[in-house]
Amino acid sequence: MQSDRLAQQIQFILEIDRLKLILRQTLLKDGSRRENSAEHSWHTALMACVLSEYAPTGTDVMQAVKMLLLHDLVEIDAGDAPCYDAQANIGKADREQQAADRLFGLLPPNQSAELRAIWDEFEAQETVTAHFAAALDRLQPLLLNQQNKGENWQRYCVTRREVTKRVGPIEWGMPELWPFVQQVLDDCVAAGYLKEAPVSCGYFE
Repeated sequence: MQSDRLAQQIQFILEIDRLKLILRQTLLKDGSRRENSAEHSWHTALMACVLSEYAPTGTDVMQAVKMLLLHDLVEIDAGDAPCYDAQANIGKADREQQAADRLFGLLPPNQSAELRAIWDEFEAQETVTAHFAAALDRLQPLLLNQQNKGENWQRYCVTRREVTKRVGPIEWGMPELWPFVQQVLDDCVAAGYLKEAPVSCGYFE
């Protein structure tokens, strides 16, 4: 006979399958389609394992992996707000808090509290582990945009200054990689994937 605890766990597992339906703005490496939020979460979590040697002293890498697997679950309810669209980001924090309440509330109380605490730690950005996880969250789309020739950057006339601000968490979350990030940006500007200065573009006007 199925226990209430197992029933709650299965309900949560089935509910989070919906993350596969949430499309992000970032295109895949080959530019063939937009990635979904579940793919992004998997990719960043694996990056935490591969790039763990660049984590700041005191980082709990396994905790960072958990953060990266959990951090975007709230998009099931709140959706993915394009990072360069100020209008779409109005009220985002409130929507995500409400989504976290509902989604983690599906689990048995002890697991609900445990996973919600991990999500909250990522959101608060007050620990070295959260900084490391946030750095990976910003590095992944940067790499994909470089590989797909900045298709979205060009479409929306994004500037180097805007991208630099967006990837800023890498500077303190993975400081050893900051020179590499700057080189990626240099290369993208040189290749014409990224604008050095603002230009007229309807998206931002």
